[in-house]
Amino acid sequence: MLGGMKGLLLALLVGLAAILPAMGGEVVVIPLKGDVSKAQLFFLKRALKEATERRAEAVILDIDTYGGELDAAVKMQQALSAVPMRTIAYIDPNAGSAGAMIAISTKQIFMAPISAIGAAAPVMASGEDLPKVLAEKSTSYFTAYFRGVATENGHNPDVAEAFIVKDKAVVIDGETVHQAGKLLSLNAKEATRRINGKPVLAEGIAASVGEVARLAGLQGDLVVIEPYRAERLAFWLTRIAPLLIAAGLLGIWVELKNPGMMIPGILGGICLALFFGGHYLAGLAGWEAPLVFVLGVILVVVELLFLAGGSIVVGLTGAALMLGAVVWAMLDRVPQHRGRWLPTMAELEGPLMKLGLGLLLTILGAMALVRYLPKTSLYRRLVLQTSLPEGPSFPAGSNEFTGIAVGDLGVADTILRPSGRGIFGGVPRDVITQGEFLEKGTPIRVVAVEGSRIIVERADVSRK
Repeated sequence: MLGGMKGLLLALLVGLAAILPAMGGEVVVIPLKGDVSKAQLFFLKRALKEATERRAEAVILDIDTYGGELDAAVKMQQALSAVPMRTIAYIDPNAGSAGAMIAISTKQIFMAPISAIGAAAPVMASGEDLPKVLAEKSTSYFTAYFRGVATENGHNPDVAEAFIVKDKAVVIDGETVHQAGKLLSLNAKEATRRINGKPVLAEGIAASVGEVARLAGLQGDLVVIEPYRAERLAFWLTRIAPLLIAAGLLGIWVELKNPGMMIPGILGGICLALFFGGHYLAGLAGWEAPLVFVLGVILVVVELLFLAGGSIVVGLTGAALMLGAVVWAMLDRVPQHRGRWLPTMAELEGPLMKLGLGLLLTILGAMALVRYLPKTSLYRRLVLQTSLPEGPSFPAGSNEFTGIAVGDLGVADTILRPSGRGIFGGVPRDVITQGEFLEKGTPIRVVAVEGSRIIVERADVSRK
């Protein structure tokens, strides 16, 4: 009997020894500022891991966001549910849309004196309403999901549903908190209102994170985990992804159209490096995506410069690899289901929308360059037009290939490798050889005119 009591006492002491360090640990504060995104998700996961290693007493999310990606909010909820310590949200001053979903993913919510939470209906990345069928599906899914999250964390599931569904009324113990007809949003006073001793949503109002810790009865020292500089850079770069895509593709296009300019190619390469680098820092892409993109560029170059007039399969394959690599870089690499390799349409939606916007900006930029850039002195300097003949400048419409016929003779005005510029009758023209590299000043002869392309070869002047 005595031996059994000693064994039980020893087990209790061992258990207490394991629990006490965590109970007396620090209180980790994680600021979540700006758009809810996968880059922010990566930061939250890193911070929660550090809090777990510190054996923190609790985690306080210092939230200020108008919203963002709901799929990122779902993954943030999953990360928060996996940590062993107490989780608390502090709204100062905004937790809109996806931010509201993150807040109800914690065990307790506190709000700044002037603050608001709510309005979490799914919308498109542009802010517009979803198409009717997609809206119904998305609303149904997120409603069910976050009702479960709210229930699990001790919050009223009807409040969570009213954040998402405008036709949801909220009635608590016979008292109407919210009328149907619009999405629910709560200020600090409304959220902390108590009905039969229970708050509508938030535990209390606090003027600072320190006051939140005091009201929550936490004893540990406050430790703030800030994003690394690289993570801050990733937040910014992932937000301007469509602009970087457009600038990078435009730079490549200009360089391929005018080989030897260098500056557009370098600038385009820098923009694409920032795009892939930002998503690498955000934890969304490894080095595989940029390597696939480079392979695609190589295939496109081979098609344009060495297989002109041949099969377009190589070029189309290269273009597909380039676009696929861009989408790949924006996909969240965190696996959701074991054994599933292909992304779902929900996971592809955001990256495809950003790619589409990037391509639209690329097309608009290319149209603007074609129309206005050739008229500028900068363009003439960039394309190495250093040997123009004396006399009046050529007309603005000289890029139209009227008046050029097979057999016309000219001279290479730049190095042709194999594309470049030649001069025919005193007017510069964009030309391309059949794979042959020709030095500047080489006599050339037109062998074919295919739409906007003038195909030339070295001219045998002795046969003229």
